[in-house]
Amino acid sequence: MMTLLSIAMVVALLSAVFVVLRWPTYQCIGDTPLPTLSFLAILFTSGLDVGLIMFPLIDFQTYATETDYGFASPLVIEFGFWGGLVWGFYFLTTLYFCAIEPRLKLFELAPIRWIHNLVVIATCAFTAYLFLAYLPSYIEGISPMATYLLVGTVIVLAVVSSTRLTVLRVLSLSSTGLFFVLIAAAWLASGVGISGLLGTMSGLSGYLANLDRFILPINEYHGFYLSWWFAWSIMIGQFVARFVNGMAAWKLLIAILIVPSVPIALWFSVLFGYFAGGMPVSDSITLLMIVVGTLFVINSLDSLTRLYSQNLDLTVEALGRYRYVLTHAGLLAGLVVLYQFTPLKIEWIGMIVIGLYVAIYALVFVRRGELTEGAS
Repeated sequence: MMTLLSIAMVVALLSAVFVVLRWPTYQCIGDTPLPTLSFLAILFTSGLDVGLIMFPLIDFQTYATETDYGFASPLVIEFGFWGGLVWGFYFLTTLYFCAIEPRLKLFELAPIRWIHNLVVIATCAFTAYLFLAYLPSYIEGISPMATYLLVGTVIVLAVVSSTRLTVLRVLSLSSTGLFFVLIAAAWLASGVGISGLLGTMSGLSGYLANLDRFILPINEYHGFYLSWWFAWSIMIGQFVARFVNGMAAWKLLIAILIVPSVPIALWFSVLFGYFAGGMPVSDSITLLMIVVGTLFVINSLDSLTRLYSQNLDLTVEALGRYRYVLTHAGLLAGLVVLYQFTPLKIEWIGMIVIGLYVAIYALVFVRRGELTEGAS
C-alpha cells in the first residue's frame, strides 16, 4: 500500500507541475462562477474538516516524541501534513474538471461514475465519524447518548443546508470568518504577543527546507494523512470547479496552494505556542474550537452531500424535501456506524481513489485525440 501511495504522490504532483507549466494562462471557469472571496471560502471550508481544529494538540505530542519526525519541529510536521504542497491535489483535480472533463465526460461513464460517488458518500461519512470519535476528548464528560445526538443533529443540519446554494455561501463565509476569530481569540488568550507569534511562525521556514520529506510517506501515520488527501481530492476538485470564475491556471494554483495555507499556518502556530509553553487551553477557547469545528463538519457534509446527490440524481427536485433529508441523513448516519463498528478505513478509500486516477490517466491517453481537437 505504501509503495502504491508513493508512486501516486509523485505522479500527481508532477502532473500538477506539468499542466501549470504547459497551460499557465488557461482560463478556468465553472458552470456556477462565484466572486473570488466566495470561491476561496468554499474551497477552504469544503477542503478541510474538523481534524484541522481537533488534531494538532494531539499530533504535536506524537511528533515531539517519535524519532521518525526528528528532522523538523512538531509545528513543521503538522503543517506539512495539512498545508502547502498537499493542496496541489485540489489544484490538479479542479483544473481537470474545468478543462478536461467537460470535453471527455469520463465521469459520465457508468463504472467511474458509480465508484466515484460511492467514494464521496464513504468519505462524507468518515468526516462525521471523526467528529463522533473525537468529540468526547473536547467536551469533557459528554455522555455517549449526547454525543450521538449531537452528531446526528449535525448530519441533519448539513443535509438540510445542502438544499440551497445560498446557504453554502453564507455558511462558508461565516465559518471562515469565525475561524479567524478563533485564531485571534486563542492568540490573545495565550499572552505570547506579536513577537512571540512571529517567532513561532518563523519556524515554519523548516517546511520549505524539508519539502522533499513530505512528498513520500514518512511512516504509516503520514500515509494515513496522504490517503485522506487522495480520498478527498477528486470530489473536492469536482465540487469547487463549479465555482471558479475565470482564473488563469497559474493564478488558480497560487490561490489553492497559498491562500488556505496562510490561516492554517496561523492556527497551528498559535496552538504550538500553547504546546511549547505547556499552557492549558481555556474552557472558553475550547468551546469556540468546538463551535468552529462543528461548522467545518457541516460545511464539509453539505458540500459532499450536494455533490453526490446531484451526480446520482438524488436531489430535492427528484425526491422532494422530506424524502431528500430522510434519505441522505439516514445513509450518512448508517455509514458512520459502519466506520465505528467495522474495520473500514479511510486508507482503503484512498486506494480506490488512486485506482480512479489510474483509470482517468489511461482514458485521457486513449482519448487524447478528442482532447486535442477540443483545444484547437
